[in-house]
Amino acid sequence: MHTVYRAENLFDAHLVKDALEHAQIPAFIAGEYLTGGVGQLPALDYLAVMVPDSGVETAEGIVREVEAQLTEAREALREWDDDPGLPVGVPC
Repeated sequence: MHTVYRAENLFDAHLVKDALEHAQIPAFIAGEYLTGGVGQLPALDYLAVMVPDSGVETAEGIVREVEAQLTEAREALREWDDDPGLPVGVPC
């Protein structure tokens, strides 16, 4: 198994895992069950998405696409949060 993505949170890890599995690449989230033991401690870098060595090359391209989409979505959310013309807490 080879790590192709280190996730900031469980949601991101599952988005990458789902995208890989959709492309027929088996994926595993290492550290997924550690989240319950961490509680409210600021633990970082314990979630990793792993794939078999044979799928690494294809997986890396898919991971780049998902990361780009996550970055775009986060930037859009920041812009939305900073817009004084929109009511607070009400999505567009």
